[in-house]
Amino acid sequence: MTRLARIESLKNRHFRIDQQIVSEGGRPRPDERVLMCLKLQKLRLKEEIEKMTA
Repeated sequence: MTRLARIESLKNRHFRIDQQIVSEGGRPRPDERVLMCLKLQKLRLKEEIEKMTA
């Protein structure tokens, strides 16, 4: 996998996790543990993307 393909893959995963966060947060009683886990995954992906683009 090329570097650009890897970055695009990470961005796609980041976007999908963001959609999951919105979906979970929109529920009447969102699971805070699930939200915390998703947000942590999203942050790790963001950090990895930033390292690869720097």
